Amino acid sequence: MGKNNKCLPPLLVITGPTATGKSEVAVQVAGKVGGEIVSADSMLVYRHMDIGTAKPSEKEMRGIPHHLISIIEPDQDYSVAVFQKQAREVIADIYERGKLPILVGGTGLYVRSVIDHYDFTGACRDEALRSRLSEEAARYGYELLHRRLSGVDRQTAGKLHPRDVRRVIRALEVYYLTGKPLSSYPKTIEYAEPLYSLVIFGLTMERKTLYRRIEQRVEDMIEAGLVEEVQSLLNAGYSPRLTSMQGLGYKEMQLFLTGEVLLPQAVELLKRNTRRFAKRQLTWFRRDERIKWIETGSRRRLDDAAQEITGYIEGVF
Repeated sequence: MGKNNKCLPPLLVITGPTATGKSEVAVQVAGKVGGEIVSADSMLVYRHMDIGTAKPSEKEMRGIPHHLISIIEPDQDYSVAVFQKQAREVIADIYERGKLPILVGGTGLYVRSVIDHYDFTGACRDEALRSRLSEEAARYGYELLHRRLSGVDRQTAGKLHPRDVRRVIRALEVYYLTGKPLSSYPKTIEYAEPLYSLVIFGLTMERKTLYRRIEQRVEDMIEAGLVEEVQSLLNAGYSPRLTSMQGLGYKEMQLFLTGEVLLPQAVELLKRNTRRFAKRQLTWFRRDERIKWIETGSRRRLDDAAQEITGYIEGVF
């Protein structure tokens, strides 16, 4: 992973696909080395969304401070640029208090935005333009805006569902204000000095084992009340079209609650979508050669992973 610069603030990163045990391993490591955890999960920022996000409970946190969890309402705007600023501030505060900051999560862009020189400053905002585009979507249909986006930023349009009006509008906003497609952001500054004395561990496991864990996690979520959680959010007035409500678990259960599919179908859809998500995560992280991979897959191996990470960083930080 390369030689670490002792003059830079230390940062341990624990990442990898969903359901590989990142949260549990991170808590164990933090307890051993005097660390605090900074979440790098784009769904854990939302309040009232606990079951579907697999948000760690107070018991699971074991008294270890966790940051950037449950900090906004489901209908509040949030972005990777905001996360980058907040996470770096929290990391600096943890370090200044003599603790080890541990960045933990599977949202690849969130992780990279913190540890690398990602520049989001060019992607500005214009509320009047947003309002006009929203009115056009309401009057002429969401397909119109998506077709328009395809004409100026085919790459971003290909990644967005036409019904994801909020993100389609955001992509058009960036293009109209900057003359550049959203797919050109974020930019990284090549050859810049490192920000941290960095150690990155990635947790992974054999594919069949991972898929079994994902399927069991979904079953556990249903038993814990995922359907009821989604219903309560809808009852509270949160729109099904919110970014938060389109997250894994929430969009599938809404299909059941609106009568589009039966519950067993929604559960199988959630399992399938989560498996696909884990595969995309692994593809993203495999590109980063700085990551030191650890195979997990059983209770014993999670403990072993925590011990291996602890032993490694004691010789580095």
